[in-house]
Amino acid sequence: MPLAGTGMLLTSMNIDAADEADFNRWYDREHLEERVAIDGFLEARRYVAHAANPKYLSLYSTATLDVLDSPAYRARLANQTEWSRRTMAHFKDMLRVVARITISKGTGRGAALGLVRLRPTPDNAGAWRDALQEKLAPQDRASIISMHLLESEPELSGATADIPAVRNEGARDWFVLIDGTHVGAVSAVIAERFTGPAAAPFPLPVSVGTYNLMWDLAKGDITSR
Repeated sequence: MPLAGTGMLLTSMNIDAADEADFNRWYDREHLEERVAIDGFLEARRYVAHAANPKYLSLYSTATLDVLDSPAYRARLANQTEWSRRTMAHFKDMLRVVARITISKGTGRGAALGLVRLRPTPDNAGAWRDALQEKLAPQDRASIISMHLLESEPELSGATADIPAVRNEGARDWFVLIDGTHVGAVSAVIAERFTGPAAAPFPLPVSVGTYNLMWDLAKGDITSR
């Protein structure tokens, strides 16, 4: 699969302008490396919105879903640094999703990302998953690198003691990731396959957005130093 591992932590949030500079320093100088260093974490990517809300998005790939409920990860959550506690207290509109990667097609990751949030039910989940096997086909569109489906794990998603995320809203939602070389290509796929007449069997998504990659960090980047 183009995504490393089979588990994913997705977080997104807004931050007040007065806190934004320190927020970005924290992410870039402490938080991403701290998380990727945890046993079982493989890589992390940071994004900023092109046309999306919340403004900031991060994706953390893990070897398995179990890593996101492991003693190593839970110990880190229970022992946040002072900088982490101070920064996380300023998060707004935060979404924290622990998910399984159930579809991942293509090769590599792109500089632009589309995010489509879907809300299945137990009755339609199987049909939707089958339909997405066809819809998530990057080779059918120029400038699309890879496409993926994340299925939320509600028992592990939501807030923790120090992370003020929304706990229950859409706890079983799915998230489609569309990796492309530029935002225009990603936006066109969202319009064609998820919000236009060809979107069936899906209703309108809960939300859609496009993001630009800020930077990424892989396990090898910190273990090879």
